[in-house]
Amino acid sequence: MHIVIMGCGRVGSTLAHILEDKGHSVAIIDQSPEAFRRLRSGFRGRRITGFGFDRDVIAEAGIEHASAFVAVSSGDNSNIISARVARETFGVDNVVARIYDPRRAEVYQRLGIPTVATVRWTADQILRRLLPEGAEPLWRDPTGAVVLAELDTGHLWVGEKVAALEEHAGTRVAFLSRMGEALVPERDTVIQDGDIVHIMARADDVERVNAAVAARNGEDA
Repeated sequence: MHIVIMGCGRVGSTLAHILEDKGHSVAIIDQSPEAFRRLRSGFRGRRITGFGFDRDVIAEAGIEHASAFVAVSSGDNSNIISARVARETFGVDNVVARIYDPRRAEVYQRLGIPTVATVRWTADQILRRLLPEGAEPLWRDPTGAVVLAELDTGHLWVGEKVAALEEHAGTRVAFLSRMGEALVPERDTVIQDGDIVHIMARADDVERVNAAVAARNGEDA
């Protein structure tokens, strides 16, 4: 595939190297020629100086035959405008824009532009390291309505089937982490000692699910 990246910062340059190593052709755009110093000396892709929302600039980058466009500059407005030009003017279906303001991310998601809300994601990762296990979700969708979270099941659920846990807590088990590997369970999968249970749920329902599991543990204690 040919992929056009706008923004040659740490994220953009890292993506460019990874994609090139995977055998894809890459063109990277940045308004500052100095930014291209982040690229390794052996980088074979195209370097284009300019703005990613300038039609002539992204045309020079090969957008007309690109399979994907990624906007990861430091400006929300530049990223989303560039993504929309790539999609609406040049017909690139696979576009992704980095957005720092999570409130904007929801709006752009509704417009059909997939976004990565950098601030919210970073905050979640930090909080997961500062606070007890399960205090913050592993992942949340751009609207913040749906999350993937760890569930503290306690040792009393060992030996129980996943179906029993789902029925008792009123939730869906997405996967188990077992001995360092991910396992997508069947309803009759038995929870083993050391398993970490991950649920997919509405953000406003996680507290209720944790309370239901804790109450069951308390009853059986």
